[in-house]
Amino acid sequence: MATSYLIQAGCGFSLIFSNISNNCSFRTGFIAPFGSISSSSSSSSSSSSSSSNNFNFSSGTNSNWRHQGLRAQAMSTTTQGDFAASNRLGNGENEPDHLLVLVHGILASSSDWTYAEAELKRRLGRNFLIYASSVNSHTKTFAGVDGAGKRLADEVLQIVKKTESLKRISFLAHSLGGLFARYAVAVLYSECDSSGTQSNSGTDFSSRRGMIAGLEPVSFITLATPHLGVRGRKQLPFLLGVPFLEKLAPPIAPLVVGRTGKQLFLTDGKPSRPPLLLRMASDCEEGKFLSALSAFRSRTLYANVSYDHMVGWRTSSIRREKELVKPPLQSLDGYKHVVDVEYCPPVSSGGPHFPQEAAKAKAEAQKAPNAKNTVEYHELMEEEMIQGLQKLGWKKVDVSFHSALWPFFAHNNIHVKNEWFHNAGVGVIAHVADGLKQQELSTSYISASL
Repeated sequence: MATSYLIQAGCGFSLIFSNISNNCSFRTGFIAPFGSISSSSSSSSSSSSSSSNNFNFSSGTNSNWRHQGLRAQAMSTTTQGDFAASNRLGNGENEPDHLLVLVHGILASSSDWTYAEAELKRRLGRNFLIYASSVNSHTKTFAGVDGAGKRLADEVLQIVKKTESLKRISFLAHSLGGLFARYAVAVLYSECDSSGTQSNSGTDFSSRRGMIAGLEPVSFITLATPHLGVRGRKQLPFLLGVPFLEKLAPPIAPLVVGRTGKQLFLTDGKPSRPPLLLRMASDCEEGKFLSALSAFRSRTLYANVSYDHMVGWRTSSIRREKELVKPPLQSLDGYKHVVDVEYCPPVSSGGPHFPQEAAKAKAEAQKAPNAKNTVEYHELMEEEMIQGLQKLGWKKVDVSFHSALWPFFAHNNIHVKNEWFHNAGVGVIAHVADGLKQQELSTSYISASL
């Protein structure tokens, strides 16, 4: 069975609710995007309880700006929306065998990826079928992470069904789209034992390799995604960390962005039921969220360190406040505004859990939110989500647009939403493309060696 590389590196995690201490650190300001991290978690621990408030968990620049011709190139050389090119695929030579799914964020559409599609196509070549998802456009993103995630999963299955040549799959998602993608891959996930037989049960990562939509998962990449939600100081930066505004935001959010708002603020469901984002940091009855992520050869988080008015640095990089250090000011060679890369191997922990005190704090935050109980609830949930997600290895890439002409566009710069206004992010897309290319080469080399 194919194996993946493990870079012996890491972050210094000190668990707040645990006696476990993990001292492993490797940070670099000059390393290229190449290299991968462990595709599965370290020895995963399982915790179970009969209490309704507990879970059963098991786990693991391009400095030359491309001009307007890229828009036409994107529309003609990449697949979008209705998959109009599907009839031509699977019947000729040089057929694509690697599906790269692009997932947009809230109130957005597949057109947000116009520049990225063209540049990725140019850099990655004909082996990749690049598809920009369109099933959750605009207000459909208000239907909740679970609703949008299921629609995305159905869309991916249709693409796979129409394109027989596909063998591998990767995801690149921006903002809220990263949560949609995390939910979708859990829906699409099936386990595969060492003999190659697919199964939907079992948690022994050492003897099983997961598949996503029947394809080999390679790369899972998010850009400025609120993995820990948006509750808490500076997690939703445009609130400026003002307690009064952060108190008003949770009850107002559902009125503006529907079920998605409740889920992002961790107030969805009954007080006794863990919020969706906490469930998504585990394997539970709803889905094997952690197992699905662990099946990918690499998992990469791109995070804006500043000037992102929508998603804070902490939540997009899955870090605790004390783990945020001042980033370098100088960009990596060849990747403008990409300032740092950190490799974090899996960290064993007993979480996540949803203890009785969390249920109580959630009830208070839902009924009578105030600065004290909302902070208490968020801190509990954030730590539990981190403990769950850190069971997997991650590559964390910090991005800083402090020297850009329009730094306050950071949230849209990071994926070059508009080729004229957000072109400061071309270095980020170049970094993403080279990382995907390296993973593709590594996968091909391993396969050829078997």
